[in-house]
Amino acid sequence: MKLQDFRVGLRVLAKDPVYSLVSILGLGVGLAVCLLLLDYARYCWQYNAYIPDADNVYIVKQRNNLELGTPLYDQAPLLLLAAARTAPGVTNASSYVGWFPLTVELNGQLRKLKSLTVLPGFAELMGLRVIKGDLDEALSRPDGIAITQDTAIRLFGTSDVLGRTLQLRLSAVDENRSTARVAAILRDPPANTTIPFETLNGPNLSLVPPPMRNQLLGESDWLGYLLIRLRPGTSLAAVTEVLQHAIDDTPSARKIPPEMKERLGDRKVMDIKLSHLRDAYFDREVANNFTSLTVDRGDSAVVTGLVALAFLILTLAAVNYVNLATIRLIRRQREIAMRKVLGASNSRLALQFVSESLLVSMLATAAGFILAYLALPIFSQLMNRGLGSMLSLENIGAALGLGVALGVTTAIYPAWIALGVRSSLMLVGRPDAESPRSKHLRQALSVLQAAAAMGLAGFTLAIFWQARFAMDASPGFDPSALLVIDLPAGVTARDEKPRGLTAELSQQPGVAGIAISNDPVGRSKESWRTEIKREGGDAMTIDVKSVSANFFEEYAIKPVLGRLFDSKIDHEDNPEPIVINAIATRQLGFASPQQAVGQTLLFRSMANGTPALITKRIVGIAPEIRFYSLREAPGAIAYELWSSSATLTVRASGSIADAERAVLLVWPKYFPNSVLEMKPAKEIYAANYADDARLAKLLALSTAIAMIIAAFGVYVLAADAVQRRTKEIALRKLFGTRRRDIGKLVAKEIGAVILLSALLALPLAALAIARYLATYTERTPLAFWALAFALLVSLATAAIAAARQAWIAMTLKPAVALRT
Repeated sequence: MKLQDFRVGLRVLAKDPVYSLVSILGLGVGLAVCLLLLDYARYCWQYNAYIPDADNVYIVKQRNNLELGTPLYDQAPLLLLAAARTAPGVTNASSYVGWFPLTVELNGQLRKLKSLTVLPGFAELMGLRVIKGDLDEALSRPDGIAITQDTAIRLFGTSDVLGRTLQLRLSAVDENRSTARVAAILRDPPANTTIPFETLNGPNLSLVPPPMRNQLLGESDWLGYLLIRLRPGTSLAAVTEVLQHAIDDTPSARKIPPEMKERLGDRKVMDIKLSHLRDAYFDREVANNFTSLTVDRGDSAVVTGLVALAFLILTLAAVNYVNLATIRLIRRQREIAMRKVLGASNSRLALQFVSESLLVSMLATAAGFILAYLALPIFSQLMNRGLGSMLSLENIGAALGLGVALGVTTAIYPAWIALGVRSSLMLVGRPDAESPRSKHLRQALSVLQAAAAMGLAGFTLAIFWQARFAMDASPGFDPSALLVIDLPAGVTARDEKPRGLTAELSQQPGVAGIAISNDPVGRSKESWRTEIKREGGDAMTIDVKSVSANFFEEYAIKPVLGRLFDSKIDHEDNPEPIVINAIATRQLGFASPQQAVGQTLLFRSMANGTPALITKRIVGIAPEIRFYSLREAPGAIAYELWSSSATLTVRASGSIADAERAVLLVWPKYFPNSVLEMKPAKEIYAANYADDARLAKLLALSTAIAMIIAAFGVYVLAADAVQRRTKEIALRKLFGTRRRDIGKLVAKEIGAVILLSALLALPLAALAIARYLATYTERTPLAFWALAFALLVSLATAAIAAARQAWIAMTLKPAVALRT
């Protein structure tokens, strides 16, 4: 391969600028999409990879078996930290908690910080890098704090903040305010971490309440995040056994009542499990509770699918270029024949075509990399991830590697066709550039192009319609007039200030009423379960919703049977009445909901810190309320009266904007130290499907690109058909064939391609749609109509792409065609 080969390639590209632009941009767009998707996959697979010796770092998870059906949590009792540090093979163990979310006051404005309270060993285990200051001092002093570099810039406008002070707030209590000094400035953790933070403090920080400090520093059964680093080769089972023994030997585990021991059978009071911290991002088995930190979670199957999509788009672009290059080669068959006659060897010809293909692929790589660089901010926003910059050696190397591989691969087929040109036939006017087998192969690739675009279109539309169906599905009440407010950490609605807030809010003209619950509909951070049974019946573990007496009134929910809680009848925190749904009546063994009303239930609760059974009476049957997403089957739910929850639901008397303004006006009077967290109820429910909506948008973009590439493929097929059948068309015209019949010849050939594509794509798309919908308990009736719509879009795209070539065939002049 010589420099002269690339010069010849440049002249060939310059000779036909339209062809060159289509070839380079087609490959460039395909490469851009591929690079963005691969960059996203790399980002997901490298979660927590920055931690030193990350493959040997584990997080401790637990399941409390005292409550049937309890999920796994990635937080464990802090008392395990001492046991972990003495376990064989453990080189480091530490813990961190988010119990104390700090708020900073700067220039009169409050800003909630991503703050962690960490225990000794955390900095070493995480490999934290200090830019300035002393991290040990920051984490040990009562007035010390460590801050990340980006956070310092956002708060102060500069990273040179060592020694400066922050006005910190802990909660709604006025006394919980303090001044802390920045004792260390840290490198920012990467965006792809499940341990995000902006500030770090130790348990000795003056704002940490003494009882909580004692829990952190003592052998506490309170839950925190526990990290362990093992020496390579250490038995994971042996370390797990040490931690399990430590739990089994705690006083609380040894003192459980006999009936609980009987119910546990062979199970432990609490199961302990260790998982790689590197796998935390894809860990879908863990659930959230009220102390859980908000972290990113992903789906490994989705990421793998996006990688497959990346290479599919790139393959479609490559096939499109191969088709264009082959059509161009057919026009150059006389040139190839002359070069053979003049002594050019087969290897020399092959190198020439490889050079031309590499030139196109390198230009396309440059175009694709620039497009990916420009599109990265929009793509990051679409995926809701901070993907960083494309300008890294890793990304540039990947782009160049893909470009070279693409150039060599796409040169094989045109070079093979060129080597098959027979000079003797070509120079006497008998073209012999492409065998029937190679022509059929190229047509088959075009069919695959159209099939991929059609299948993607159907699948994308089904996801979009299902996501819209789920977000618009009624949760069992009208959420349009409801506004959800989260009280500050450590505060419940029974406390003095929340009571003052609700009393004053209730008098505002834009507010019709305020209800209390442990969680809003659509979120399960504060949910809890307990055992409920009929007298003499089997115990069932049922979700419990703790609500105020006016909850059903403000949500405008009507009973199925009996009555629901009523603020005119029931007083707050009355332990006697209970409301259940119809599913709970069946699980508890009632023959019908009618039979359940008025009956008594035994409800496991805590009395003075000891589990006890209390008696409750069923006053009514509630309708089915979608407290969870459509991916979860409806379950048994019980409602109890309990006002010590931390979620307020405000019903607007007019527009929801008026209610928001009322809350914004009253909130600072009672919680001047806390950032207001307020959302419309509908947004909280819709947030369950945010990932589906993002995936639908991404697939829609990919589908549009695939459709454009497929349209080019159809155009090439149409051009090839007209070129191959030029003399046939001319003869047909001479014998009186009408223009529209000539047009039908082209339409018939393209129609066959679309038909074959549909036969290939639609069954596979239907299977993919069925597998996607299987994760939902309710499905949109429009899902499979997406396949018909995709077929119509493909037909329309093919018709537009082939229209020009059909017109050329219809207006062909027989005399000119036969003369050439």
